[in-house]
Amino acid sequence: MARGVLSFPLTAFHDDGSLDPEGFRAHVAARLAAAPGAVFPACGTGEFFSLDEEEYRRVVAIAVEEAGGHVPVVAGAGYGWAQAARFARIAEEEGADALLVLPHYLVAAPQDGLAAQLEHLAARTRLPLVAYQRGQVAYTVASVRRIARIPNVIGLKDGHSDLDRLQRLTLAAPEDFLFFNGAATAEIQARAYAAVGVPAYSSAVHAFAPEIADAFFTALRGGDHSTTEKLLRDFYVPFVELRDRVPGYAVSLVKAAARLRGERVGPVRAPLADPSPADLAALKALLAAGLDLVGASL
Repeated sequence: MARGVLSFPLTAFHDDGSLDPEGFRAHVAARLAAAPGAVFPACGTGEFFSLDEEEYRRVVAIAVEEAGGHVPVVAGAGYGWAQAARFARIAEEEGADALLVLPHYLVAAPQDGLAAQLEHLAARTRLPLVAYQRGQVAYTVASVRRIARIPNVIGLKDGHSDLDRLQRLTLAAPEDFLFFNGAATAEIQARAYAAVGVPAYSSAVHAFAPEIADAFFTALRGGDHSTTEKLLRDFYVPFVELRDRVPGYAVSLVKAAARLRGERVGPVRAPLADPSPADLAALKALLAAGLDLVGASL
């Protein structure tokens, strides 16, 4: 999965909010055409929290069909372990390769509880699990050692960006335990994560501008600092500044950008909200400028 950008496709909805399976199929096919390292359907960017179980089944099944075994399909699963196990069963039935275990719902929890959550889920699925620490979930060194002993827990995705803590976790884990950069707009911190031994990262930008995401990935891996810094300065940083204007823009701004590219992904579901007209205009100008940097266009 470190051989390419990790792609997190958007879940397509009709204007009335119902699932649009064919819109999603086309969106996933376009992502796969850009040769990602893996595809992660029904995760945060894919509005997992807004999907019922049957919608989740359709989304995972379509992603597996489109991937055709050429890249791993890692489906999201979350809430408490009992409900996460229901989603895990569906993902397993539909042929997913692994699960990204999203942070549990609402409550703060002690370290014993965080580890037990994964133990309970792991006991109820044959799929490999990648734990996701973000929000109220943050593992200690002792907890990472504990979860790494669970046979089908294979890695950890980090969304906290505490690099001192993350370095301690990578050093404490077994050598074959996987780590992923899951920071919001992960390219901003990709160099810093790579410096502590975490080169693989997810890319929300890949959901709407794989040309930009791939150009950045290629420059970063090739040591092309000039291109890396130009893309950061002229596209990624302004995008993050726009993203940070409104809660939820980490998803709804991405979805709006995909619509600007002509993709049939539809609106976000409440409680998210689509961007304001002013922010949409700013996004369109920034997207056009970013694409121009890599020789592409709207």
